[in-house]
Amino acid sequence: MTVAFPDELFDAESGGIPNILSIVAGNLFGLSSLKNVRLLDVELPKSVVQFFPGPKFGIRELRKIAGTLENGRPHLGTIVKPKVGLTPDETARVAYEAAIGGVDFIKDDETLGNQKFCPLEDRVAKVMEALDKAKSETGRHVFYAVNVTGKYDSLMKMVEVAIRHGANMIMIDVLTTGFSAVQRIAQDPSIKVPLHIHRTMHAAMTRNPRHGVHTLVITKLMRLAGADQAHTGAAAGKMEKAVKEQRKVAQAARDDWHGLKTTFPVASGGIHPGIVAANFEVLGNDLVINAGGGIHGHPLGTRAGATAMRQAIDAWMEKIPTVEYAKTHDDLKIALKHWGRRYLRED
Repeated sequence: MTVAFPDELFDAESGGIPNILSIVAGNLFGLSSLKNVRLLDVELPKSVVQFFPGPKFGIRELRKIAGTLENGRPHLGTIVKPKVGLTPDETARVAYEAAIGGVDFIKDDETLGNQKFCPLEDRVAKVMEALDKAKSETGRHVFYAVNVTGKYDSLMKMVEVAIRHGANMIMIDVLTTGFSAVQRIAQDPSIKVPLHIHRTMHAAMTRNPRHGVHTLVITKLMRLAGADQAHTGAAAGKMEKAVKEQRKVAQAARDDWHGLKTTFPVASGGIHPGIVAANFEVLGNDLVINAGGGIHGHPLGTRAGATAMRQAIDAWMEKIPTVEYAKTHDDLKIALKHWGRRYLRED
């Protein structure tokens, strides 16, 4: 069913995404006469979209900073593991090894904020120092997405502290923090770093195919609010969905949308070198392929794990089957033996 609403109902300038969701979703899910109902998509006219910032950087600008604009290869990301419990020095060591191994992007876990065992201020300073060292050795720019998720007043203070200590990307858990917080940061001219938006808790709304909200809706709203990078899901991995749906979701982050800049879709969840090609086959090259355990779990450690993932990406770019490429690239060969290969399911 398609439901149309008159433009006059929407107060996009001051009501923003909360106003939109209150109208198109709202109390509908609680109606006793409905056993199941799911919001599959939302289409917004230019008269509404124009009030939102959209991404400040977008895919093209992120590629320019990372040095991948010309070759167009997918970006490689990782999450620092263990997800919590490490000190700032330990976090920085993991980040350095991943950067030397070849990642373009490192993120905090969604559960890591400003805990006493790893204060945000010290963590950012140590990690950026490590990434500066890696850059001096490799010439490569690596983004570090610092998680500032928290209550609104604390969030803004953490953003300021992170940037003051050299952060080159900010991360927010959008569903627990709120779309308006993302929009506030994206619209702030003094915040000159890209935003990485995580969708933790989304499965509470998206997992049931008969009830809730489709990932496509959340992806569009993340882009509307200002996500330069946004988690959209993998085509192959521990949280994979039907490949046609995943392609559509990723494409929604990149399609022309009333002049908004594009959002870099992020595929994560159970990613390892053996399924890299399967994800690119469905989701394309304008993608951040994000591996946590699939990097740090490599038998030779984080650096070798990152190298193996980059080798799998290089194989894809050179149109060489992953198994063939592994014959002359030891880190990838070890990774494939460790994790095995896995092909796409039939849709």
